[in-house]
Amino acid sequence: MVTIEFREITKNDKKIFDKYLRLTYHENSAFNFTNFYMWRKYYKARWAVEDDVLFVRYGENFLQPFCADDKVESAVKKIVDEYKKNPASEFIFINAEKIFVEQLKKIDGLNFEFLPQRDRFDYVYSTQDLINLSGRKYHQKKSNINAFRNTYPAAQYVSDFTDEIKNLCVERMNIWYTEHDLTEYPALPFERDAIKELLDDFDFFDIKGGALLFAGKVIAFSFGEQLNEDTAVIHIEKADFDLKGAYAFINQQFVARTWKDLKFINREEDLGIAGIRSAKESYRPIKMIEKFHVKLR
Repeated sequence: MVTIEFREITKNDKKIFDKYLRLTYHENSAFNFTNFYMWRKYYKARWAVEDDVLFVRYGENFLQPFCADDKVESAVKKIVDEYKKNPASEFIFINAEKIFVEQLKKIDGLNFEFLPQRDRFDYVYSTQDLINLSGRKYHQKKSNINAFRNTYPAAQYVSDFTDEIKNLCVERMNIWYTEHDLTEYPALPFERDAIKELLDDFDFFDIKGGALLFAGKVIAFSFGEQLNEDTAVIHIEKADFDLKGAYAFINQQFVARTWKDLKFINREEDLGIAGIRSAKESYRPIKMIEKFHVKLR
């Protein structure tokens, strides 16, 4: 039985990941090279390509294989063989998309158990809803934006991430992290380092961003990328908590100026954190992208 030879993710692997991730339509916010690269250290990510299939591991767990549909069954059987050599985790797959779950159910000779992971579900919104904020359900959001405009009329939105803007984003980022308990949320130091890496090489990752300037400082910034043919994913959004409406304003402006031609905006998961869940629900998602951990019976 041949062992799959996995390796660590490097920046130079982007073209390979892009090739396989684009073979099928993915709605999972994590299924893009930027996300894999940002979280490679935190999740101990490794990858391999065999028989025209991209295999990815997070520690002892596998992600669903990335390949053409006609190769899914053989790829799954290869993963099952690999998993059985050292079943160190109760889950063979983690954060699997629903369409992959349906494919697993059709594979003869294998029996799986599927456990939905609510804390990992992605929030997806109508782009036009986030831009227009129409109706009573968005009244508070519009009020926050109007309050911001009235209080900080000199605030300037910029989308050109020059070296100066990148440095100011790093300053804002560092302030943001000093205001949060990094011991309570162990992923935050990894996120901080990943943001710095992306800002250092912004153009390489095909991401787009927006920032708010006020009094010579960046008071909010956001960046993301196109996830699939009709959806953009927002990777990062940071703002000054003390400036009322800054989060609402950068959210609305970034979508309006960059993603207005796409149908959906994926704002990723809430990780089970009450404050994040409340904030994401307040924007009224039109659908949730379900994710599942999978056990091999």
